[in-house]
Amino acid sequence: MIRIGANPFAAFFAALRFFTRIPVPSAPDGSYDARQHLEQALPYLPLIGILVGAIGASITALALQLLPPALAVLAGMAATLLATGAFHEDGFADAVDAFGGAMDKTRVLEIMKDPRIGSFGAIAIAMMLLAKFEVLLGILARDGIRGLALALIAAHAVSRLAPVFLVCALEYVRDEATSKSAPLTTKLSMPALGAATIVGSAPGLLLSGRMSLPAFAAYGLAAVSTALAGRYFYRRIGGYTGDCLGAAQQLCEIAFYCGLLCGFT
Repeated sequence: MIRIGANPFAAFFAALRFFTRIPVPSAPDGSYDARQHLEQALPYLPLIGILVGAIGASITALALQLLPPALAVLAGMAATLLATGAFHEDGFADAVDAFGGAMDKTRVLEIMKDPRIGSFGAIAIAMMLLAKFEVLLGILARDGIRGLALALIAAHAVSRLAPVFLVCALEYVRDEATSKSAPLTTKLSMPALGAATIVGSAPGLLLSGRMSLPAFAAYGLAAVSTALAGRYFYRRIGGYTGDCLGAAQQLCEIAFYCGLLCGFT
């Protein structure tokens, strides 16, 4: 069970190195890559989300000084994709490929391990990116760059709670000895889960200064999407894989944006 470790900086940098492409200098003893620190990295995932959201918000704000709103939103989206190496998007595409292309558990897991993207995954990722673009453009039009910046930071933070909750609720279904995600499958202690939840939820409160309708709708849809994803994964394969966690993050993120847009409407 994961607890907040004695070396939180090493765990944070291990998370930063695993979940993003942001350059992280190597520790003198190589500890950022050590398994024991990677095993402590999961509670820091919402904090990574805040950082990624801030990058997207900053690039969008800068691009708005030179470009039309649509291109500025695209620039911000591209920045988040570059910052993470499309880490979660890749998992989303692989999961859709697998669940769309097979019915039995064994075949689903085989397809997920295939590095190639199939028609289901390609179509799904295109639709997901288009949906994000549309809702982000809508939020920008309704609430300006400040509202969009807060939305990006809040969505990237809270959506990374989805993998955290699913790890705690479900069982990992792959062979841990051969999986690169295995160090991140240890369930969190209640203090670690509580800390992650606070960090992941706090940015959304800045959207209106209180739990108003937009924030309530956003958090509600995010929670529902996470619960439904977890139920689906359990029904289909009896647990989760790393790709399932990426898919849950993406679904939670777009659900949060949609909730904000509905609330503003």
